[in-house]
Amino acid sequence: MALGADWFAGDVHELARALIGTELLVGGVGGRIVEVEAYRQDDPASHSFRGETPRTRTMFGPPGRIYVYRSYGLHWCANLVCGPVGEASAVLLRALEPTRGLEEMQLRRGVDDPRLLCSGPGRLCQALGITGEDDGARIDRPPFVLEPRSGEVDVAVGVRIGITKAAEQPWRYGLAGSPYLSRPFSPGAR
Repeated sequence: MALGADWFAGDVHELARALIGTELLVGGVGGRIVEVEAYRQDDPASHSFRGETPRTRTMFGPPGRIYVYRSYGLHWCANLVCGPVGEASAVLLRALEPTRGLEEMQLRRGVDDPRLLCSGPGRLCQALGITGEDDGARIDRPPFVLEPRSGEVDVAVGVRIGITKAAEQPWRYGLAGSPYLSRPFSPGAR
């Protein structure tokens, strides 16, 4: 049973942890989410920190939508909006373990190594075919499907990657020991 928009109404950190091990498909292509980062409006590293703009409008709700933006003018990055309308919280999708549609992902990315298909937010979006056209789309409507994880997972916690503001915050969550992470967690990270 796919997860609906109501599932995203809670706290950004609880959602970030809960997303580890879920399966994200876009048009039948995707895999198991293994790494995410949490962002909220009072966070100086968040796009929503300075308030709502045309670019960040999706982050302000409703929950269960996809906030897509261009990073450094090069790569699309996708976030899942959560929390109450107006609070502007979202979880950045950093990496997933590709399980379905590998050939399609390999064509889109131009690489064969499964570990390099979706290990990083830009790679993930390219492999799944997510673009700015998807900004504001609902996660519970085609072509998107988010399936709950089966069973418990060991979630590692560490600092976020590639930011300069609030870089010390331990708001990066991942599947401990996964070879599909964008970057390994420090030994003993929990």
